[in-house]
Amino acid sequence: MYLITVFGNLLIILAVSSDSHLHTPMYFFLTNLSFVDICVTSTTIPNIVINIQTQSKVITYAGCITQMYFFIIFSGMDIYLLSVMAYDRFVAICHPLQYMVIMNPQLCGLLLLVSCLSVVSLFFCSGLGVYLSSAAPQSSHTSAVASVMYTVVTPMLNPFIYSLRNRDIKRALKRFFGVPVM
Repeated sequence: MYLITVFGNLLIILAVSSDSHLHTPMYFFLTNLSFVDICVTSTTIPNIVINIQTQSKVITYAGCITQMYFFIIFSGMDIYLLSVMAYDRFVAICHPLQYMVIMNPQLCGLLLLVSCLSVVSLFFCSGLGVYLSSAAPQSSHTSAVASVMYTVVTPMLNPFIYSLRNRDIKRALKRFFGVPVM
């Protein structure tokens, strides 16, 4: 699943960057979402695979804090990028004639910057949430399933949901790999 996530998101990045027809705000945000999805899964999955192979559940305190820090940063960016993408689609649907004026490169860059977003405040808020939720009893199996769903399954499905079903992305990938486009 990790390899599917990484390769699927890399294909999106390659397709968008190689096809000038896809240099639009929607695909700009999609490329950034793909990059962040790779980062989200890469903060946890390699360590999980190593732990499974070595049958070890040990992680140093510094390693845990570092992994948690990057996971929260990239997860926050993921959430905010999805919000920015929703705003982009809102403008495209509700104001189609003014879309390119409203979603100019400066606004797209600003929205991406705000997404990078806002992650610092998310880091502190989520830390508070973890601190407050630690008093509630939880099943370790339920927590593990929820963690795998969020860290592995969701980023793996994003390429399929957002772009690999998209006609423009398919056309760009065919051009990238030298397959004739009809």
